[in-house]
Amino acid sequence: MTLKVAVQMDPMESVKIAGDSSFSLMIAAQKRGYQLFHYDVKGLTYTAAGRLTTPAHPVTVQQVEGDHFTFGDPVKLDLGRDVDVVLMRQDPPFDVGYVTACHLLERIKDETLVVNDPVSVRNAPEKVMVLDYAEFMPPTLITRDIDEVRAFQAEHGGIVIKPLHGNGGKAVFLIPEDGSNLSALLEMFDQTWPEPHMVQAFLPEVHEGDKRIVLVDGEVVGAINRLPAKGEFRTNLAQGGNAEMSTLTEREKEICAAMGPDLKRLGLIFVGIDVIGGKWLTEINVTSPTGIVSIGKYDGSDPAGMIWDAIEARLG
Repeated sequence: MTLKVAVQMDPMESVKIAGDSSFSLMIAAQKRGYQLFHYDVKGLTYTAAGRLTTPAHPVTVQQVEGDHFTFGDPVKLDLGRDVDVVLMRQDPPFDVGYVTACHLLERIKDETLVVNDPVSVRNAPEKVMVLDYAEFMPPTLITRDIDEVRAFQAEHGGIVIKPLHGNGGKAVFLIPEDGSNLSALLEMFDQTWPEPHMVQAFLPEVHEGDKRIVLVDGEVVGAINRLPAKGEFRTNLAQGGNAEMSTLTEREKEICAAMGPDLKRLGLIFVGIDVIGGKWLTEINVTSPTGIVSIGKYDGSDPAGMIWDAIEARLG
């Protein structure tokens, strides 16, 4: 199958090719003979004629750091008529701009396959969708109320506070049992973010790793265990964490079996979930999930190819 693919993502110059899942998907697509285009979400235009367009660059990619892409002459794409697939891969924050892009891309979903489905992405921010599977989660509170947070901490001891729509481990704070700096931290959170904040019981098991499990069209394709760097409790690779090969526990298999059919039904083709201690589900990443490069490196599989297989099956 020959496809035309428009990739909505951050600037190509900023891509760190060694571990970038979007770049891995582009390399795999190019190997299949697909034609690739790169565009910035800020270029989206909904025209008076009811068409969704964007300036874009034809792009070729190669595994050479610092010389990893070449742009062709810019073109104007009609995303409904000119391409077969749109990959929505720009990084969060999941803000009003991100939500608006989902609304615009929803307008073409009867013409072009958008991955992941923009309606489901809009309705399933990672730290909110996970609430549908509360039976697998650690104790969790979503609030701006400091009295609620203090009561939660009195019950659970050490807690972790994070922005509800954050990503990459940014602004994730551990508050010890004595509650030191809690008031100041919540003041800062309240001034920075208008939405409620996520508060969870601290899980000491995080020092043994935070597992990223990748599902493609609802099926598990692999997992890595992310270990925190020295002096850190955050395991995100973007925060200096290290990855190691991993397999699934029985509890993790149960979690994946519970959500897999839902992910497939919702058009969430590429999803990464995070599980701590082999049993505690903390996030369901649907906006711009990562992890496929490390999984392929450790177990010799081809997660990017599996994602394109699933996309081809949807188109077929």
